[in-house]
Amino acid sequence: MANKRTLKKSVNYIAGELFTECIVVKNFIPNVNEDKVNELMTKVLYMQDEFIRRINHPEPGNVKGHFKKLRKDFDEQLDFLINEIGNLHEQKA
Repeated sequence: MANKRTLKKSVNYIAGELFTECIVVKNFIPNVNEDKVNELMTKVLYMQDEFIRRINHPEPGNVKGHFKKLRKDFDEQLDFLINEIGNLHEQKA
């Protein structure tokens, strides 16, 4: 298992990349619903805050299980957000 600092850096990097992708879609893809993009950008920021908080405060007594669940939840959230960004390309205003 990586240390907390490395995990937080990874979460911040991935969230930054997702946020950047939303900005690119918003500015360079014609006829994209800007409200949906703004909503998705907000979800990315909430996801980042949630996982940083969870990394900082592991469950006492079950640290290994906590980080295993954190990893699983993070992967699921990433899949959801990536699919949402992909759907933005297809949805026209």
